[in-house]
Amino acid sequence: MFPKLSPACFSQVPSLKRSMAVFGFLFTSSSPLTMAHSADDSLTGDVIDRVIVHGRGFELIGETRAASEGVVGYADFEDRALSRVGELVEVIPGVVATQHSGEGKANQYFLRGFNLDHGTDFSARLDGVPLNLRTHGHGQGYLDLNFIIPEIVEQVHFQKGSYTAASGDFSAAGSARFNTYDNLEEDFVEVSVGEFGFLRTIAAADFNLNADTGLLLAVEEENYDGPWSLDQGLEKLNAFGKLTRERGAWRVELSASAYENRWKATDQVPLRAVASGQITRFGYIDSDLGGDISRIGLNGQVVYRHHDESETSFNAFWVDQSFNLFSNFTYFADDAENGDEFEQLDKRAYYGATLVHSRNLSDRLYVQLGSETRFDDISDIGLFKTRARQRVSTVRRDMVDQLSVSFWGDAEYAISERFRANAGLRADYYEADVAAVSAPINGGEADDSLVSQNFGLAWKATDNLEVYVNYGEGFHSNDVRGSTIQIDPVSGDPVNRVPILVRAQGSELGMRLEQGSVRASIALFTLDLDSELVFVGDAGTTEANDGSTRMGVETSLFWQPANWLVLDLSAAYTDSKFDIAGPETDIPGAVKTVIGAGGLVRLDPWTFSARLRHFGAAPLIEDGSISSKPTTSVNLSGGYDWQNVRLSLELLNALDADDSDITYFFGSQLSGEAAPVDDIHFHPLEPRQVRLSLRYRF
Repeated sequence: MFPKLSPACFSQVPSLKRSMAVFGFLFTSSSPLTMAHSADDSLTGDVIDRVIVHGRGFELIGETRAASEGVVGYADFEDRALSRVGELVEVIPGVVATQHSGEGKANQYFLRGFNLDHGTDFSARLDGVPLNLRTHGHGQGYLDLNFIIPEIVEQVHFQKGSYTAASGDFSAAGSARFNTYDNLEEDFVEVSVGEFGFLRTIAAADFNLNADTGLLLAVEEENYDGPWSLDQGLEKLNAFGKLTRERGAWRVELSASAYENRWKATDQVPLRAVASGQITRFGYIDSDLGGDISRIGLNGQVVYRHHDESETSFNAFWVDQSFNLFSNFTYFADDAENGDEFEQLDKRAYYGATLVHSRNLSDRLYVQLGSETRFDDISDIGLFKTRARQRVSTVRRDMVDQLSVSFWGDAEYAISERFRANAGLRADYYEADVAAVSAPINGGEADDSLVSQNFGLAWKATDNLEVYVNYGEGFHSNDVRGSTIQIDPVSGDPVNRVPILVRAQGSELGMRLEQGSVRASIALFTLDLDSELVFVGDAGTTEANDGSTRMGVETSLFWQPANWLVLDLSAAYTDSKFDIAGPETDIPGAVKTVIGAGGLVRLDPWTFSARLRHFGAAPLIEDGSISSKPTTSVNLSGGYDWQNVRLSLELLNALDADDSDITYFFGSQLSGEAAPVDDIHFHPLEPRQVRLSLRYRF
């Protein structure tokens, strides 16, 4: 009854059932299709029907703990036109992923009134591996999804707020767990070409090594110049392998990934430069921007299912990552001779392990106990002033060791057939050792701890309607360099230290409706953050923001009126304010309104998809006098299947909207200007473009 959506639950399902149920494919015996990969040889060669079951169509009443929790299967986005990998998070209602510095850099995320930067309050995991990078050279909680290959993602389980004890760091606004396939529905090779030098090739296949063991392999290569006056020159290589073995009560997963990416960036540009004709909308100010990144990851999971239906899972991971990024936001405001270009550096290995035990203590009581440890060995993290990508001076350079240990427990109790209650408790301990190479006075040791709790109640009002009440405490960690710092690395002035852990408190009232083919939910939420204290990677120092409060409403609708038609709609509105007196209470970048809508038509052998994406205006400064403009875009796609071949056509930004992908307001100084000018700086949506894909299945 309870374990269906628990963190380790999907590992309980045997490989074939997992592939069919979670991904969303069921098979019967009257179709021209043949199952290519079967755990049962007796099924091979059977004539079958392909009935697609969308993750958003799952029956979640009696399973989830909050109206804002859900699951998305590959069938929900396999026919969706994606212009970038980061848009995978937009399958989560209310989430927006934008970009302002090239397709190799982590996206900038928005959710529940948060400008999440690159992941400060939104956490993600891939097959149990935490992806957010703490104490990062560019931004705290840096969340780069560019190494994920979308075609091998089987499902995404998402949560909003910290209403479960397992949530952990960076999950105050929400979290997502990406799980990859054990077995593909079919092996394939696909080539995609498009305007502006777009070329992507992917190949993926799985192999049955024996009756108990399978191997999945996938490789990807992508090149893209983009519409920019300065060619992006993206060169992306990606590889993934996963070995699974399931025998008796044991299940073992071993996976490895390798990723490399390099690019040139056209960052946000000042509006005045475009208005004067100095550059076009797709022009640039500094031609030396961009970066390179590499990542190697290893992951292993062992799951043992006990005879009493309890389960114990152990997951261990190791990731080595290198990051270099060159940026220039203010041009010549600080250094009229060399310019304001700077380099951010981050080289690290991080590794850790998670242990979870789940058990039904009775027909009514389900409990989970978990622990997690993680160690970040950051061998080189720095900020440098540069000119033409050559270092001019060092702003700050450090080596950091950071350790965290957490323990948590969670219980769910069926009070009656209609009422469920849950409660959880979590304890976290962080410690760090900062070796400040450039300024030893800013080094030292620091530690912090936090205990958080959560409660929830679910009432099944009818067989088709469930009501939820939730309260939870979560947190995000700050860059630990801010907990040992004593002087500003630029000015030398004394600065205040910040705590490592910052508490968040949230509550939610919601309900979920499942009536026939309709799935609908609505949630009213509040979220309080004690302090939005973060380390500012662009400046090499800390910045203290005030506490904040967010209140909002989210709703989503999924409707499949016929096997060939799927419709969905999601909308969210959030009011976000600093907890201070006076008129300057707006939070810069806090998007108020997010709307997503789509339709999918499958008329064999044709498939058509349309997607609307809208995010509204956001204040750009605290008094709200300057705001960004709303952004709306539409993507279209169509596909035709013939035997083992699929031909697809995507039309991105089909209406050729000239809106902005992201907007900021700050001071900058162009060459020839006598002083910095406060101005809007924006990164435009890419113009309408066509992409064509050819897939061969075998």
